[in-house]
Amino acid sequence: MKVLLKIVIGCFIFLLALALLTITTVDWTPYKETTYYKQTLQSLENLAFEGTDNGYVLGGWAKANITPDTPANLVAYRPRGPYEFVEDSSYVKAIIVGNNKFKVAFLNYELLIVHPQLAQALRSAINEQKLPLDHIYFTATHTHSGMGGTIPGPVGKIAMGGWDESLVKDIAKGTLSALTKALNNMDTVSLHTKKSEAANFVSNRLIASDPIDPYIRQLILKKNNGSTCSFTTYSAHATCLSSKFMGLSGDYPYYLSEALESRHEFAVFAAGAVGSHRPKAPGNDIKSIQQYASSLDSVVRSNTIDEAVMGSQVLAAKLPLKLRSPHYRISDNLRLRPWLFNWAIGDNPAYFDVIRIGDALFISSSGEVSGVFYKAWEEQANALGLSLFVTTFNGGYIGYITPDKYYSGDYYEARDMNFYGPYNGDYFKEIVSDLIAFGAKR
Repeated sequence: MKVLLKIVIGCFIFLLALALLTITTVDWTPYKETTYYKQTLQSLENLAFEGTDNGYVLGGWAKANITPDTPANLVAYRPRGPYEFVEDSSYVKAIIVGNNKFKVAFLNYELLIVHPQLAQALRSAINEQKLPLDHIYFTATHTHSGMGGTIPGPVGKIAMGGWDESLVKDIAKGTLSALTKALNNMDTVSLHTKKSEAANFVSNRLIASDPIDPYIRQLILKKNNGSTCSFTTYSAHATCLSSKFMGLSGDYPYYLSEALESRHEFAVFAAGAVGSHRPKAPGNDIKSIQQYASSLDSVVRSNTIDEAVMGSQVLAAKLPLKLRSPHYRISDNLRLRPWLFNWAIGDNPAYFDVIRIGDALFISSSGEVSGVFYKAWEEQANALGLSLFVTTFNGGYIGYITPDKYYSGDYYEARDMNFYGPYNGDYFKEIVSDLIAFGAKR
């Protein structure tokens, strides 16, 4: 009996020690009282644009096929193994905007996300080639039927396709090819924005009655020879295809881009404020998503506000975003300790890119920010004479950014996919608003 008691006590002590080592409580400190908030404000106060206004804008674009020679693991929904066929090829697409002194490269990938380690590998490859680029702005289509091999760490290995060094090198090679071609075909461009209401094709999947971001937004670049390029954003998740679909596909963004290229030489789709937003597609097979993409294209053709971009400045800045320690919750008030989260997920630096091209303002997010915030931001930007584009998957990944009132609820996006604790909704609202004000200064 004494031996059994000792075993029980020993097991209890072991489990208690394990719990203390791996579990802690949620930090409910209001964000305005935290050190990370004050650090971000200090960085914002010191933030300055780089770039020039030479009285004209140059633009160039190109793409490269990065479809692997051998099937890679599909990423998203659940571990599905390698894709069984190529429904449509995966591309890296590059748009370069600038002048003879300063150039910004918009890089877009038909991937779920641009992981920080992938972004670093791409930046290193660009720097090694000494390409004349001053700022890199990453985007992704966020397809849930895309290839893996670009997400390291234990969770990446188990559920996200892992890290394939050979594949990453091929993606970098394709990136360099697209950038070089885009640099070589740069020419003077005129610019205008288009905004098309597509509210019937997107809904809020977190809270059905909550607001949505209903707009397809485009920046159109037109060269002197008449060729055009469309940089397009929309806030519906690229989740039309079924989780049982075993082909490689860019989902609806691929087919929307294909439709746009019936009128433009080149089209890029960058995921917008996709957090909490789902597509309202007629089905989950290829035929259905082609129909969905065609419907979106019809909206662009017929329901559009078209405005010329005024000004010729090309400016860029990058704001580091400080956060509280990781908060992966296992209950309402308990979370994994930060060291365990960091071990499983890896380091995820957060930041915002801010790009101004004339009176068009681009702000990138490291988190899947919800479209519920977009209306207020856009109204602020418009009042300052700016056309606003918010994109995600910029080379950092910090989970979902949703309204704070849902943090304590049993919602997948507000609990499981909120990686950095309470009050991030209001925090993001404030900082993006500050960045819009910053963008209007020049």
